Amino acid sequence: MTAPIYTRADFQTDQEVRWCPGCGDYTILASVQQFLAGLSRNREEFVFISGIGCAARFPYYVNTYGMHSIHGRAPAIASGVAITRPDLSVWVITGDGDALSIGGNHLIHTLRRNVNLTILLFNNQIYGLTKGQYSPTSEIGKTTKSSPFGSIDYPFNPVSLALGAEATFVARTLDMDRSHTQKMLEAAYNHKGSAFIEIYQNCNVFNDKAFIQLTGKEERVHNRIDLEAGKPIVFDDGAKAVVMRGGEAVVVDSNSVDPKAILVHDPTNPNASVAFAVSRLSHGPYGPTPLGIFRDVNRPTYDSEVNAQVAAAKEKLGEGDLAKLIASHGTWTVDPSGNGASA
Repeated sequence: MTAPIYTRADFQTDQEVRWCPGCGDYTILASVQQFLAGLSRNREEFVFISGIGCAARFPYYVNTYGMHSIHGRAPAIASGVAITRPDLSVWVITGDGDALSIGGNHLIHTLRRNVNLTILLFNNQIYGLTKGQYSPTSEIGKTTKSSPFGSIDYPFNPVSLALGAEATFVARTLDMDRSHTQKMLEAAYNHKGSAFIEIYQNCNVFNDKAFIQLTGKEERVHNRIDLEAGKPIVFDDGAKAVVMRGGEAVVVDSNSVDPKAILVHDPTNPNASVAFAVSRLSHGPYGPTPLGIFRDVNRPTYDSEVNAQVAAAKEKLGEGDLAKLIASHGTWTVDPSGNGASA
């Protein structure tokens, strides 16, 4: 069968894209559509599932199958799709509020189970859809409509959270860096199991320039740490480096240490402790902040294990009889006269 040839336009729908002008979601949408077009895979084999929030409009704008689901529950619904249809490429689109507040448990359990799907978490550090309340990733002291004296909540670090949940693929990118985003999408797509990408996404209405330290022309050279497999972790034109000290990743002047002491990035390390330490270099987009793939390891996927169990049961027991199963144990007959029930 001849592989389809697509352009980005083939993955655009006839729906009006309704985000605020200048929103980072537009760039992410374009990056995803362009990436999908380059895969030469039938559009019908992709499924995008979202929860609630600005990012959750995404399935309307991608010309594939999709579902705008329930607040925080997109990973659970997507898990069902991935398990029953392993032939499909399943994607979850979520935001920092949708995934890390009401949807926190669904997110971590999907990651620990290693369901074969890709989760894109758009992190703008604010509740945009409901007009600017602080979110689970907003910094301490953030003044918003719901925190007029400044937020006192300690924020999540989504990458650290995913690593703590034993996710087998964890990455971070920026909305405005389309080339880097495409590389992260490609790596996540090729990964077997749960792939998690945090995407820093600017909300120019309620949290503008939240990521200026990583996007500003003058600031980014000093703060952006690009993680590359097999290479020493250095940044700021080589002036700064990352080393491990007592199990903690720290930033040092490159000329102050032996080059052999500089940490060489290895996302395939089965022990997630070093990746976790690197994720703690910053608790958000402030100061030196790593971008790229933190972890990429292999582990059996949940859906493959479930389907293997089903196949083994069929081979041993044959096709099941649901009606027989329901009536096989502990059934009760209710006496309509009101005299009780009998087993």
